[in-house]
Amino acid sequence: MERFLPVLSSAKNVVVLTGAGISAESGIPTFRGTDGLWSKLKPEELANFDAFLRNPELVSEWYKHRREVTRVAKPNAAHTALVEMEKLFSHFTLVTQNIDNLHRRAGSQNVAELHGNIERNYCLGCGKRYDGEDFDRNNSFQCPECGGLIRPDIVWFGEMLPSDQWRTAEVASSEAEVMYVVGTSAVVYPAAELPMTVKSHGGMIVEVNIEETPLSEFADLSIQGSASEVMTEVVEKIKEYRRVAKESK
Repeated sequence: MERFLPVLSSAKNVVVLTGAGISAESGIPTFRGTDGLWSKLKPEELANFDAFLRNPELVSEWYKHRREVTRVAKPNAAHTALVEMEKLFSHFTLVTQNIDNLHRRAGSQNVAELHGNIERNYCLGCGKRYDGEDFDRNNSFQCPECGGLIRPDIVWFGEMLPSDQWRTAEVASSEAEVMYVVGTSAVVYPAAELPMTVKSHGGMIVEVNIEETPLSEFADLSIQGSASEVMTEVVEKIKEYRRVAKESK
């Protein structure tokens, strides 16, 4: 990493793309493993619009359970490091495939949520929002205003990404000098397009993952390790490099 510090420190446009790996350290499961009642059901059978229409009570209960899990979880050192990184660069965009809201809870400001946010809900009938813990305490999936179904504001299988969030990610990637890809293999489209967009105009890709991924061969720098340890070290090294450079002037 030392060899790349001059570029990492002097960049003006920086993008970070995060995935499930960064939240795993906060104890958030992928919901594909054994998890009590839900281990008998496949996520694909619950996380789609048709399933919601067929059995809104079951799907709503599953997402209530998921919200309870994410509320207990706390942002980890990787989330905190990205909050600090945002302060170091004039143009910084955090693009996440996660729906757990941990980046915002940690304090990140410029966040593009490609797959939505599990803390938000809205009525399919009138569009009224139902956010926060009060919604779950009321234990209802029907809108008291119009009687419509209330769904989580996340992207289900077969649905398009929110256009405004995707556009933010696209524009940021097209201008990025450096992209950090943290805790994701970045092989699921359309998010997988973003690192290639950075590479296409000569930007640098820094991959941070606990293991080698299909992206590793394209990355300029691939660091294997936990997101919390690596990103904390990266931020500290950038700060130290800038401090030394400033003192030497």
